[in-house]
Formats: sequence, structure tokens, C-alpha cells
Amino acid sequence: MALNPQKVLQGDASINQGMANFHNKAHFWGRLTLFMTILASLSAPLYMSFVVGAHPGWGPILAGLIGYAGFIGVMWVIEPITYYPILGIAGTYLAFLSGNISNLCLPCSAAAQEAIGAENGSNKGEIAGVFGIAVACLVNTIVIVIVILGGSYIIMMLPEAIKSAFNFILPAIFGAVLGQFAFKTPLYGLVGSLIGLAILVSPIISFIKIALCVAMTITFILYMEKLKDKKRAS
Repeated sequence: MALNPQKVLQGDASINQGMANFHNKAHFWGRLTLFMTILASLSAPLYMSFVVGAHPGWGPILAGLIGYAGFIGVMWVIEPITYYPILGIAGTYLAFLSGNISNLCLPCSAAAQEAIGAENGSNKGEIAGVFGIAVACLVNTIVIVIVILGGSYIIMMLPEAIKSAFNFILPAIFGAVLGQFAFKTPLYGLVGSLIGLAILVSPIISFIKIALCVAMTITFILYMEKLKDKKRAS
């Protein structure tokens, strides 16, 4: 039975309109909740500074801001660009609102997309990623409440060998995510690993290493894709 081209086009238009409405609502609620979070974060220091009268002076505040921005300010630009292809619009708002992006939201989004066979950057992948991040944030909130109530006591009871293993959690997560995506395109995984290793051992300022690694990997892979397109065209 042949497909009706008109119905196919109507279906695609309906999906695109639905995703556009979804993105508009994601922008509205994402900006609103982030703005409320910023206000809530500033309320305590503003109260202490201008109501209680414990303002430390603008000199220490600016010195602290400059020092912190010099150390990690580049990540304010790099992280949204790096994580967006996997997180999507709504997922980016959720992840940056809840935190724990690299060690929680990103792996859960990738795992959700992998579970249903969705392609990164597609509508299907974005919806799956949002569900994965939302569930991760909910579980994270529950775990945080439990840890706040009795976490310090539980950690004190753990053997020292288990406590020392906590240092390997983040590298293990990054390795698992790399392996998950490198399995689809092993060559690109190898390229990213080699570039990362070369930058790691090179005498480059530490706070730009991640940004440089991301930029070089993206540039090299885009170049390889263009070569593939030229070969197919010829």
C-alpha cells in the first residue's frame, strides 16, 4: 500500500508545530524557573549585606568574582554548547537548574536516548532525553534528602577502601558515556580520545584544556564529514 505524500507532509508539519510549541513552553518555564533560582540564591547574601549590615565591601566581592571567573569562567560558555546536542532545549534548562550535569543529567539523557534507539539532536532523542533528565533530577532530589538526614552517619560507617573509590566515580561515568557513543562511530571515539590525551599531556593552561579539546574534536570530525560528503558526491 503506497503512502499518501500529502498525509506524510501533514504529519511532518504537525510534528514540527508540536515541537515548536514544546520549545516555546520550555523557554518560558526554563527562563522563569532559572530567574527565580537566581533571585533565591541572591536573597540570602543581599539580606545579610543590606539588612543585617554584614556587607564585606565591594573589594573582596570583586576579587572573589575575578578569581573564580578566571578559573572556571570559560565553562560558562563551553558547557552549554558542549552539552546542548545531547540535552536539548528543555533538558538544558532542567540540567542547569538541578546541577550535576556531567555526572548525572548527561549520562541519564544519553542512556534514555540509547534505550529507544533515538538519534542525537532528533525530536525523538530530545523528548527521550528530557524524560531521562527529569527522572534523574527526581531521584537525585530524593537521594539528597536522605543524605541530608543521615548521609554523614552512613559515610562514617563505610570502610576506607570504599571512600577512596569515590574519586573514580566521575572518570568512570565519562568513560562509560564515551564508550556508549564511540561504539556507534569508533573512529570518532578514537579521534576524541587521542586529542584529549594529547591536550592533557601538553603544557597548556589547565582552564582552557577542556574548551580546546571540545573545539578541536568538533572541528576535526566536521572536516572528516565534509571529506565523506565529497567522496559520495564524486
